[in-house]
Amino acid sequence: MEKFKYWLKRLGIAGFLFFFIKGLIWLAIFLGLGEVLLDIF
Repeated sequence: MEKFKYWLKRLGIAGFLFFFIKGLIWLAIFLGLGEVLLDIF
Protein backbone atom coordinates (compact mmCIF):
# COMPACT_ATOMS: atom_id res chain seq x y z
CA MET A 1 0.00 0.00 0.00
CA GLU A 2 2.87 2.38 0.77
CA LYS A 3 4.34 1.77 -2.68
CA PHE A 4 0.96 2.61 -4.25
CA LYS A 5 0.71 5.90 -2.34
CA TYR A 6 4.27 6.76 -3.38
CA TRP A 7 3.48 6.21 -7.06
CA LEU A 8 0.19 8.10 -6.77
CA LYS A 9 2.04 11.11 -5.33
CA ARG A 10 4.67 11.02 -8.08
CA LEU A 11 1.98 10.70 -10.74
CA GLY A 12 0.08 13.63 -9.21
CA ILE A 13 3.13 15.90 -9.33
CA ALA A 14 4.02 14.80 -12.86
CA GLY A 15 0.42 15.27 -14.03
CA PHE A 16 0.23 18.70 -12.45
CA LEU A 17 3.47 19.81 -14.07
CA PHE A 18 2.38 18.41 -17.43
CA PHE A 19 -0.93 20.28 -17.47
CA PHE A 20 0.65 23.43 -15.97
CA ILE A 21 3.29 23.58 -18.71
CA LYS A 22 0.71 22.71 -21.37
CA GLY A 23 -1.46 25.58 -20.14
CA LEU A 24 1.45 28.01 -20.24
CA ILE A 25 2.23 26.98 -23.82
CA TRP A 26 -1.41 27.54 -24.86
CA LEU A 27 -1.39 30.96 -23.18
CA ALA A 28 1.80 31.88 -25.04
CA ILE A 29 0.26 30.75 -28.34
CA PHE A 30 -2.92 32.78 -27.81
CA LEU A 31 -0.99 35.86 -26.68
CA GLY A 32 1.23 35.55 -29.75
CA LEU A 33 -1.78 35.18 -32.06
CA GLY A 34 -3.45 38.16 -30.38
CA GLU A 35 -0.45 40.35 -31.00
CA VAL A 36 -0.22 39.23 -34.64
CA LEU A 37 -3.91 39.97 -35.18
CA LEU A 38 -3.59 43.39 -33.54
CA ASP A 39 -0.69 44.22 -35.83
CA ILE A 40 -2.72 43.27 -38.91
CA PHE A 41 -5.77 45.39 -38.02
